[in-house]
Amino acid sequence: MTSTGAPATRKGSAWAKGFADYASVMMIMLGTIEALQGLAALLNDKFFVSSPNYTFELDVTGWGWIHLVAGVVIGWAGVSLLRGAMWARVVGIVVAALSAIANFMWLPYYPLWATVIIGLAFVTILALTRYEPSTMRSSWDSIPE
Repeated sequence: MTSTGAPATRKGSAWAKGFADYASVMMIMLGTIEALQGLAALLNDKFFVSSPNYTFELDVTGWGWIHLVAGVVIGWAGVSLLRGAMWARVVGIVVAALSAIANFMWLPYYPLWATVIIGLAFVTILALTRYEPSTMRSSWDSIPE
């Protein structure tokens, strides 16, 4: 409460807005990389070489569809979060976590790429969990009409 009796409102900080924008861009990047990885697996089954006797062995085409769908959903949620949709935050956290798990299982097919995507997924989750929409003020609010 303020001295006038009105409830105190917290203005959104530039850090919070920047973190949300960063998470959105990370989701778009992660989704694009996932989708490209899925397309590569779908268009050329022989591109990825698998390690023999891996516990999570799946057909490369199956992995291609998993990565393509995950990439499209992550990218779509990233664009939606950038536009201000709050549901995209929850979707982004869930799908980034699933992406990290899928890429852990994808490690023998393309270890460096999978490791990069796992890192991007964790950074995305960190940014989305630190995002506080109730304290945010859109950058459009400061533009005079």
